[in-house]
Amino acid sequence: MDIGLQGFLPVTENPLKGLVMAEILGFDAFSPKEIADKVANVGVIKAHLPALPTLMLGVLAGGFIGLGALYYTLVASDTQLSFGVARVLGGVAFSLGLILVVIGGAELFTGNNLLVMAWADGKITTNEMLRNWALVYVANAFGAIGLAVVVYFSHHAEMNQGGVGIAYLKIAAAKTALPFWEAFFKGVLCNLLVCLAVWMALAGRSVTDKILMIVFPISAFVAAGFEHSVANMYFIPLAIFLKGSVAAPSGLDLASLGWGGFAGNLVPVTLGNIVGGSVMVALVYYLIYRRGLSSPSK
Repeated sequence: MDIGLQGFLPVTENPLKGLVMAEILGFDAFSPKEIADKVANVGVIKAHLPALPTLMLGVLAGGFIGLGALYYTLVASDTQLSFGVARVLGGVAFSLGLILVVIGGAELFTGNNLLVMAWADGKITTNEMLRNWALVYVANAFGAIGLAVVVYFSHHAEMNQGGVGIAYLKIAAAKTALPFWEAFFKGVLCNLLVCLAVWMALAGRSVTDKILMIVFPISAFVAAGFEHSVANMYFIPLAIFLKGSVAAPSGLDLASLGWGGFAGNLVPVTLGNIVGGSVMVALVYYLIYRRGLSSPSK
């Protein structure tokens, strides 16, 4: 099958045979079938990467997502913005994190849920996939929490007359107060969009293509208030550090803001992220483009 559309036409009378994607659709992006092939092959490379570079790239990704979260919080601290404008602008700002991961090169747990495609294809084993996830998850946590420590000592939270610090407290308090199942399903929806952003970025042939494909899905999940496990590894620890030094506004309940609340958020969000990325993106596209559901019947 040469292109994604071709599989839906009979082989003997297929008028598209031999034509490239650009000739059919008028642009030179990789087709969905080509993206699926790339995801499966990249999954093999990631699963076989030695532990040390995997950990180092994972630390970078945790820090990169933290920088996106930092950028988002600056927007969120501006109380003069309307709700919709603040959410959309904040989402665009947060996109910096995945742009750094994809363009700069790093290992991100949520994006690596796409390894399920290589696993389903029989190219990697269950142990190899879980090893990658475990190493990258721990490294992402080190990177995100490490950045939170540096940001705390930089007094970044004092910007906007202390409004940035208050924004961190509000964001983290809302996250740690989420009921289990609400956090889980927000995690599902988040990584559905994150993995679609990574998937579409693989369709692009230039840096500009990749950035544009990242911004819209990522800004959508942030604007909608969905939950990203690695971003929360930055947001919540930094708010815990700030809790004793930032004067919280009256009415803001910080009872759940602690390490117990952090774990209580991270568990359901992580599980939701796995379902959203692994099942709703990787497995669905695997069935369509790797198992041949888009191919003509014999």
